[in-house]
Amino acid sequence: MEIAPDQSANQLLASMPVPEWQRISPLLEAVDLPLGQVLYESGSKMSHVYFPTNAIVSLLYVMENGASAEIAVVGNEGLVGIALFMGGETTPSRAVVQSAGKGYRLRAADIKEEFSRSGPVLHLLLRYTQALITQMAQTAACNRHHSLDQQLCRWLLLSLDRLSGNELVMTQELIANMLGVRREGVTEAALKLQKLGLIRYARGHITVIDRDALEERVCECYRVVKTEYDRLLPNHRAV
Repeated sequence: MEIAPDQSANQLLASMPVPEWQRISPLLEAVDLPLGQVLYESGSKMSHVYFPTNAIVSLLYVMENGASAEIAVVGNEGLVGIALFMGGETTPSRAVVQSAGKGYRLRAADIKEEFSRSGPVLHLLLRYTQALITQMAQTAACNRHHSLDQQLCRWLLLSLDRLSGNELVMTQELIANMLGVRREGVTEAALKLQKLGLIRYARGHITVIDRDALEERVCECYRVVKTEYDRLLPNHRAV
């Protein structure tokens, strides 16, 4: 017996009015999102949009030499694949599952049809896109102007906002790839936060011990991004 989609599991879906949800929910397909799965590659045509429920997806910009840096994270507050309804269908970024979990996906034709109705879903998706663009812009500024341990704090807090617990399963090498820095730099920054009693790091598991202290140490970039999401998406889960 097929289980009906849970509207409350994703904040964008939860924000849809009843008529729109009743139209979209039968079209949603539940999917597993294992660690490292590539949802789309740079320049490739997208077939679906994804609504993570308890997974986190990193949007990465990939250089010609294979180097990459994270430009945004998406979790249960949003969706992956905005190029589909914004008219592009392809994007120079890559989407990779950073924290394993589950989600729903919706075919390209279905999201385009809903967007073209020019109803509540269109306005909801446009507000989400504005919030995502804010995150991308703030990430670029943060990576240029703030210290690596501040960047790590921002990354940890944005990730935690999209999970139900206080633990992330993530190797330092993967974090370094996300932030576009050397692994040694991440090791040094993580050790600094651990010595301050903010986090505990062991064997690829990062546990946030003192979130309040982490928020005090982080640069303004985290608050700018969070405030914009809360402003544009009223049903976005508050911390």
